[in-house]
Amino acid sequence: MRVIDTEILVERIAEMCIQAATCLPEDVMSGLQKAKTEEKSPVGSAILDVLLENAALAKRERVPICQDTGVAVFFVDLGHEAVLQGDLYEAISKGTALGYKRGYLRMSIAGEPLFDRKNTGTNTPPIVHVRLVPGDALRITLAAKGGGSENMSAMAMLKPSDGRAGVEKFVLETVRKAGGNACPPMVVGIGLGGNFEIAPYLAKKALLRQLGEPHPDSRYADFEREMLELINKTGIGPQGLGGKVTALAVHVEYAPCHIASLPVAVNFNCHVARHAVLEV
Repeated sequence: MRVIDTEILVERIAEMCIQAATCLPEDVMSGLQKAKTEEKSPVGSAILDVLLENAALAKRERVPICQDTGVAVFFVDLGHEAVLQGDLYEAISKGTALGYKRGYLRMSIAGEPLFDRKNTGTNTPPIVHVRLVPGDALRITLAAKGGGSENMSAMAMLKPSDGRAGVEKFVLETVRKAGGNACPPMVVGIGLGGNFEIAPYLAKKALLRQLGEPHPDSRYADFEREMLELINKTGIGPQGLGGKVTALAVHVEYAPCHIASLPVAVNFNCHVARHAVLEV
């Protein structure tokens, strides 16, 4: 058994928050650079130039890539042979508050959603998903999700008879409805199966995969490629102003589901596809 003191996580999580907000991962930068070579629209090409320059400036000056520094969403893989000394959720929350304050990142959390939408002033509480896995390690992935792309996400409970065609139709309708509001070129996460709460989780988790890394199941890898092609044929283009590159990648995750159901969810990452990883 391995003992992990959660207090050591606070500083490292704070740094994760700043890193994610200011430095686009290399896979996303490569995706934007590739998009630049493929975009035929002069306006779309000029927009991609600005996005690449903005990302480079943010990294160099250590300032946020986007003013919306998002909800801090953490995916935690905890080895079942590890023993936590202290409260993991408290450590993640303290680290988030510290990082957003230290990095001068925008606080974006309303403590109550409907009647009294006061800002908590700390960007907490974060959203934390914990999964038990073999071993004694702790792996924490942060996905900072902005409101614009998140607001355009959608979920549907299709019937099994809707099949692949029904899923394609729903995804394309969701992309078209999002238009420029999701700040394309975006990454599209699709969650299939599970149930009403699992499909959206899968869609969001799909966005954590290395940009463009195909699904290990060849059937789903083919589906990802087909959906990317269909999405990029919509003509929405960079920032919704027309062009060839609407999405940088499409990633799918699936889970078993009820024989009477075909849940499907779509979650978007805008071009600021932020994530950071901590391994302890």
